[in-house]
Amino acid sequence: MGPLFFLILVLVVVLIFTYTNGFHDAANAIATVVSTKVLTPRQAVILAAITNFVGALFGTAVAKTIGEGMVDSHFITVQTVFCAMLAGIFWNLLTWYFGIPSSSSHALIGGLVGAAVATAKNDFSVILWSFPKTNPKTGQIAMEGLYHKVVVPMISSPILGFVGGFIIMGILFAITRNWRPVWVNRVFGKAQLLSATYMGWAHGFADGQKTMGVMALALFAASKSVDWQHVPSWLQFLNTPKFEISTWVKWICGITMAAGTYIGGWRIIQTLGHKLVRMKPIHGFAAECTGASILYVAGILGMPVSTTHAITTSIMGVGCARRFSALNYTLVERILWAWVLTIPISGLIAYALVQLFRLIGWIP
Repeated sequence: MGPLFFLILVLVVVLIFTYTNGFHDAANAIATVVSTKVLTPRQAVILAAITNFVGALFGTAVAKTIGEGMVDSHFITVQTVFCAMLAGIFWNLLTWYFGIPSSSSHALIGGLVGAAVATAKNDFSVILWSFPKTNPKTGQIAMEGLYHKVVVPMISSPILGFVGGFIIMGILFAITRNWRPVWVNRVFGKAQLLSATYMGWAHGFADGQKTMGVMALALFAASKSVDWQHVPSWLQFLNTPKFEISTWVKWICGITMAAGTYIGGWRIIQTLGHKLVRMKPIHGFAAECTGASILYVAGILGMPVSTTHAITTSIMGVGCARRFSALNYTLVERILWAWVLTIPISGLIAYALVQLFRLIGWIP
């Protein structure tokens, strides 16, 4: 298999992951607006597809974190990215099948880290755990790496989601205390159209960038293995000798995610919108505003925060603001286990795939 052909194959696999991310995480953006009956499933999916696409075109901070802020890109080959994506796709499909809202982002991160360690032949220094980085414009030094950009947000974002949802719901309860129920539902039914749009945009803004970073990493890795002098001129746009997020990468990832979103993820919608806690428009509005705000801030800071964690814990916080018994704690336990296991399992799968391909001679 020639290096150019393999690069194209890897790009296709990255887009397949983006597609599965679209239908896997589409539920996170539209579950609440469907469960509160503000929009029909078809209307919600169309709204989410459009807002996901638009959001994916904004910003590159998260993409750069994924592509060059977690593992040493000089050790990464096209085959590394291929194995990482296969592991992520497998975990996405497995959790989607069982209706468990796990994190596509963490599946991607775990796959990339596991594949990188295997490619570097168990040299764990390939993982960029923590390092300082100077902003060329401001001169300020910020800490980068897997610990600061993934581990800390992975713990803090669910806490912020739960607490934020609890507080916002409490404020809304105080504001609407003397309102008639029919007016509460009418006002927040309209308001939830805005919050659902915000959530869909924030999901695209946060999750769309992640696969852009992986695609850019694959293109950068291929610049070292493909003989570009003998590549047809119409394919020269694939030659990227330095790590960068090209405009065409943004567009193709955005379109692919929107297509996946349009397919929808009804199993996870059922879990988040109906089984986890019963919601009305006011609850959906509070959860979506909380989750989307977390994603927006994290996206600006270049933190690949999980959409799933943000919206799910926001829903939990909203439910507990009503009463703590409103939650389905058995289901919460299943979700938490999926979150804990996502990075290590996807990492182990990717590691095993690299070793398998090395055994059969695909990887040196």
